[in-house]
Amino acid sequence: MGAQAASASGCCDSLSKRLDTIVQSVKTPYLADMRIADDIERPAPPRRGQYAKHNSVLDAAAMVFCRDGFTGAGIDVIASEAGVSRQTVYNHHGDKEALFIAVVREMTERCNAGLFATLTTFPDQPRDLEAELTAFAGRMVRDCLYNRDGAALRKLIQGEGERYPALFTAWREHGPGTAWAALAARFAKLAHAGHMQVEDPDLAARQFLALIHADFHISHMLGTKPTDAEIDIGVANAVHTFLRAFGRRVPAPPALAQRPRPN
Repeated sequence: MGAQAASASGCCDSLSKRLDTIVQSVKTPYLADMRIADDIERPAPPRRGQYAKHNSVLDAAAMVFCRDGFTGAGIDVIASEAGVSRQTVYNHHGDKEALFIAVVREMTERCNAGLFATLTTFPDQPRDLEAELTAFAGRMVRDCLYNRDGAALRKLIQGEGERYPALFTAWREHGPGTAWAALAARFAKLAHAGHMQVEDPDLAARQFLALIHADFHISHMLGTKPTDAEIDIGVANAVHTFLRAFGRRVPAPPALAQRPRPN
């Protein structure tokens, strides 16, 4: 018995260390170190007096790229929407390709910042796991998936990702993987505490995100935003399905022995 207890204790300690490593790898300071691929030169940051123009160009470019696509978007139109000259756009971002990359990078960083803010509300010590996880999923949908940046970024990816995959390097490196890793760490902790049964936390995280997004994919493709009531119903169904796969399984009570019937 003593050897078995020591072995179990050693396994728990090993798992705890692995969970701590996962959590450390996805903490918020990671956002400060985000960078685009080495083969894409990142423009120098604007001076303090230029931030207003810099941001207005990015906002205008995001709107025009979403509306007209990468090929159809023109620098003159972006400059007009931003209220700056064509030369100002070139001075800040160079050519149209560099501007598109800057827009994707900026949106990805803002989406990740919103994601980590929402993750602080994850139910780490739930009293009612399904209810608390459903509320968290609602916040994920409203504040991360279907906020302004999240919706615009997915529209760009759906419209241009296949034709111009190189332009989405920043998103591929720092987008979905960040969300999966952060959620995986939290599901692993819930499993370690006995609230869930999760053999593969990464798989659980990916399926959780897929399920809470499933009911809204078509409406997003059609350019409509789900109502609050639709979100509430969609995430409730998603979390219920998710916990059917990964929730804690309560063993059935042993069957009572049947007494033999008298002859």
